[in-house]
Amino acid sequence: MTEITREIDGSRGRYVIRRGGEEAELTYSITTPTLIIADHTGVPDSFRGTGAGNALALRLVTDARAEGVRIVPLCPFVNRWRAKHPDWADVFQV
Repeated sequence: MTEITREIDGSRGRYVIRRGGEEAELTYSITTPTLIIADHTGVPDSFRGTGAGNALALRLVTDARAEGVRIVPLCPFVNRWRAKHPDWADVFQV
């Protein structure tokens, strides 16, 4: 898997995987220093089957744990992964 870059601009953030001029991303809003809202995951067709979406979600959870942040999973993709991973319950606020 390609490197995941984290970008933060004010109250918005995103995780990005770039490959061949295309981007897979997971975006979020920062509501407080300890709460974010995961609101969108976009994976181009050329990334399908590569595990890009899974890698972005895992990076989100890993960073949230390390930083003591809780996640509200409004993004359907992130919410499905939350439901499949009960071991992630410590970082989600539902």
